[in-house]
Amino acid sequence: MTETAVYAAGGVVWRRVEGKLHVLLIHRTRYRDVTLPKGKVDPGEALAETAVREIFEETGIRVHLGLPVGVSRYRLPSKRTKIVHYWSAQATEGAIRDSAFVPNKEIAALEWVTPKRALGYLSYPVDVEILENFLRFVDDGVLQTFPLIVLRHAKALSRDDWDGPDAARPLSPRGRKQADAIVGPLRSFGVRRIVSSDAVRCVATVQPLATALRRDIRTTPLISQDAWEDGTTDARKVIGKRVRARKPAVICSHGPVLPDLLNELALATGTLRGSYLGSASALEVAAFSVVHLSLTNPGSGIAAIETHLPKP
Repeated sequence: MTETAVYAAGGVVWRRVEGKLHVLLIHRTRYRDVTLPKGKVDPGEALAETAVREIFEETGIRVHLGLPVGVSRYRLPSKRTKIVHYWSAQATEGAIRDSAFVPNKEIAALEWVTPKRALGYLSYPVDVEILENFLRFVDDGVLQTFPLIVLRHAKALSRDDWDGPDAARPLSPRGRKQADAIVGPLRSFGVRRIVSSDAVRCVATVQPLATALRRDIRTTPLISQDAWEDGTTDARKVIGKRVRARKPAVICSHGPVLPDLLNELALATGTLRGSYLGSASALEVAAFSVVHLSLTNPGSGIAAIETHLPKP
């Protein structure tokens, strides 16, 4: 992020009504316009967190993020550039029923419309472009998706400062802060399963997330640093199980193991391998890449990959 730009995030919120796709538009009171739900990033907040929070604040609907569907950029009256990141987000019937939205000083009304009507109804070309991006995924048969998130463990104590076995090396104070900071971004994608190398630094990285979700951590030596050094890793087994399960999951491992995990994700889904895999696996500590797969047909290939850096 740059200091001069204004960052925001939002989503194309969608549902099916009697089998037909509808998207959610908001009518803003002050501006008398029709747009997609979005809002500015709060201090210390990750973009994914912003998208989920703003959708809830403007519509009362709690969502988890799906595919990234584009970034809009436009000039504000202040001459600063506003950069808005968007994701698709399914609104479940339960979440819609639980919405406590009432018209207010910011949002006058919510309206579910067909995509065709929305394209002619939105007030701004940048919103139309985002919706068109979303519809390209729909046309490709990719609407319902699930994420598999590859996470590099947070900052650990250096080997020079640790006398015990490498697998027992703990997180540093900075690493513990990073582990706490990634809980919100990971929850934004609806994580339901937590898989980790059995190394202490990996388990400690996902422990705050496990506590927040009230979920167990499934540890395995198959994606550990020790196994990588011994040549006994089995990323294929770990990835295959997660793809078959079709559940949103995070897989926490080590820098040298990440390329194997991404490579196996490509192989397991019939995706052509390319340089994008290297970029998605070259993660700094506490960074993660979200791999989006079709829920109905994971073998159709990776639908999208996005990489998230740790908070400063």
